[in-house]
Amino acid sequence: QVQLVESGGGSVQAGGSLTLSCVASGRWDSINGFAWYRQAPGKERELVARVDADDTTRYADYVKGRFTISRDFTWHTAYLRMNSLKPQDTAVYYCNFEVWRSGRILEYWGRGTQVTVSS
Repeated sequence: QVQLVESGGGSVQAGGSLTLSCVASGRWDSINGFAWYRQAPGKERELVARVDADDTTRYADYVKGRFTISRDFTWHTAYLRMNSLKPQDTAVYYCNFEVWRSGRILEYWGRGTQVTVSS
């Protein structure tokens, strides 16, 4: 079984910064990638950023230039550095972790960490 522990959420004023961390533990053959999603009240969960095993990154348009995803596969950790935060960034942020095991890609989710940005 794989477990994810997220940390780094909190409350900040608009323009502030936060860094989220996600540490994975468990068993797998290899890591396929990490991603961060978010879900605001009354809205669907949406992709914020993703980093693949080859370091390819993808970002939602609304965070490009403000958020940076990084990973340390040696330590099974992913980070999301969030700068220039806006009130509309307020959401629960979820870590998503994909691994290969026994020839299949398996996906795991963290429990989420709240980010609140006040104006």
